[in-house]
Amino acid sequence: MENITLPEFEQGQGPVLMLNMVKFKDQKIYFEQYIPAFNQVLEKLGIEGVSVKLVTQVVANVIADEGEQWDQIVLVEYPDAQTFKRIAESEVYHQIANPLRVAATAELKLLMTRKIDF
Repeated sequence: MENITLPEFEQGQGPVLMLNMVKFKDQKIYFEQYIPAFNQVLEKLGIEGVSVKLVTQVVANVIADEGEQWDQIVLVEYPDAQTFKRIAESEVYHQIANPLRVAATAELKLLMTRKIDF
């Protein structure tokens, strides 16, 4: 996740929610090693305000591409898009957490979203 390009309108826009669609190679590595390593990255970078909002198990594909299968959906809130970019592009993330993410996940999709109040 190097060199993330954010749309110009994202500059200074407030909280974003990252929708993580995860297919595991090793779920144990993800929860027992990657998550603590990610938290260590936040601490080393002095970043606060990142929080897991939702972790769900996918039980069925209702509308999806044929063969598409996800194990879990994880929704993580960041204070803003720039905070996510700073973490994802940081050397400390790539040294500490990214190797564990790669070891734990068979497939991963990330979608940056923003809550809509209506």
